[in-house]
Amino acid sequence: MKHTLSVLVEDESGALSRISGLFARRGFNIESLAVGPAEQKGVSRLTMVVAGDDHTLNQMTKQLSKLVNVLNVIDLSLVPSVERELMLLKVKAPAENRSAILDLVQVFRAKVVDVADDALTLEVVGDPGKLVALERVLESFGILEIARTGRVALERASGVNTEFLKAAASGTRVPA
Repeated sequence: MKHTLSVLVEDESGALSRISGLFARRGFNIESLAVGPAEQKGVSRLTMVVAGDDHTLNQMTKQLSKLVNVLNVIDLSLVPSVERELMLLKVKAPAENRSAILDLVQVFRAKVVDVADDALTLEVVGDPGKLVALERVLESFGILEIARTGRVALERASGVNTEFLKAAASGTRVPA
């Protein structure tokens, strides 16, 4: 199972290195990593996506919490949260395919950020599933390049579990 961890750390030299080293020493791969300033001056938020079972991630969370400079660790996979990524995608777009690509761009609320004679560069922001879906529908046109940010996420202040709401609307059952 993939887990999204939100880690608050003091802005100090070597903090990221110690955190990534902790995962590397235990043979964990960090699938996604985004780091930026948090709401408090002198504090950064790391959002990491890692794969592992619940027990192993619980142990890693405890070890992360013990590191100097680490202020707080939350496994956002266990609580309602909002997740977003940014993707830039360059796709082949000869004149005969351009209108079809532009129609798809609108469906996914993506933006065209660069136009060339035979290619379009798109910007799309959303949950990771949206980005994967857009990538799949554009594969048939020919994807030239992709760049994605790491996932950023915050716990939902409302506490509303949107996965539960999506499942309820579609009639699918979601485990509690």
